[in-house]
Amino acid sequence: MKRPIFNADHEAFRASVREFLSRRVRPRTDEFITAAALPRDIWIAAGQQGFLGLEISEAYGGSEAGDYRYNAVLAEELSKVGAALASCLGIHFDIVAPYLADLTTEEQKQRWLPGFCSGEIVTAIGMTEPGGGSDLAALRTTAVQDGNAWVLNGSKTFITNGYSADLVVVAARTSPEKKARGITLFGVETGMEGFTRGRKLDKVGQTESDTAELFFSDVRVPDTHVIGEVDQGFVHMMERLPQERLGAAVSNIAHAAQILEETIEYTRERKAFGQSIGSFQHNKFLLAELVTKIEVSQAYVDQAVMSYVQGELTAVDAAKAKWWSAQVQNEVLDACVQLHGGYGFMNEYRVARAWRDARVTKIWAGSNEIMKELIGRELGL
Repeated sequence: MKRPIFNADHEAFRASVREFLSRRVRPRTDEFITAAALPRDIWIAAGQQGFLGLEISEAYGGSEAGDYRYNAVLAEELSKVGAALASCLGIHFDIVAPYLADLTTEEQKQRWLPGFCSGEIVTAIGMTEPGGGSDLAALRTTAVQDGNAWVLNGSKTFITNGYSADLVVVAARTSPEKKARGITLFGVETGMEGFTRGRKLDKVGQTESDTAELFFSDVRVPDTHVIGEVDQGFVHMMERLPQERLGAAVSNIAHAAQILEETIEYTRERKAFGQSIGSFQHNKFLLAELVTKIEVSQAYVDQAVMSYVQGELTAVDAAKAKWWSAQVQNEVLDACVQLHGGYGFMNEYRVARAWRDARVTKIWAGSNEIMKELIGRELGL
């Protein structure tokens, strides 16, 4: 089905992304898996192409696209190569970017944004804690004001880009008595005394992305590194989570659609009992269902993208897009593994790696259960 949300400029941008990925990224995916991280030269190359600063003003080296559809195009093409690639770069250009673009002071913009756009400063966001999961209001990391600085103590876990990030946007409790209304965001830089990282976490999937624990022991963060307003961090996060969840939905469907396309080709070529396995009625009907499920889900996600571009996407609609796309992604990829038979369980096959990579999407950016809770509240339940 034709997707009417993109125009010729978006498609020209898509072509440039595809060319970049074909030339600079696809030949090296095995290297990324071995290193469990994206090498810095990939970040620099992406910065040179203008991919990292889509939401950043040209005054600071950004592309200043002014249209979220460019974010969506980039996320889709990255996801077709691999979910981990989309995760690493997406955290930077799609999730952290709005915090730095919207909430920082002029001094902070001058300090961080040029490197952010060039790939010389890799970023992460520190929300999730060992005992908190999706419950952001219950975070235990604290920051206590001491003169012209804040003393930060606590830890974060499951942080994408956490091992390699030069700048981490960290959420900490600054006024415990205010509960959710007493959280502040800080820009914590590599090299700050007391800021350390654990090992790269050994994940079931998305091996190429570096995911780590972060530890803060009496880290003195100067007042100049407060992002946004003191005690308004929870509000700042809630305002930006719809974009994060929309970006997840965009990536989820693009990832599943690509692997499904490859699986259909596989079922045409693979023979059993003297005919292609795709021609068996069960498999034919299954693939018809999967294609339909992807296209229907794509239509909803596309509408959510346009709603966001027009400033109309609600948090609840973003939650719907997030949980549904993750569910569909996992259902489709599980079926793709089954259609590959024993080969679908071999790591050398993309379908196996994609299946593993997708499982986390029902957990991160707010678990699917939390998304349903948000939707249920909107229903007055």
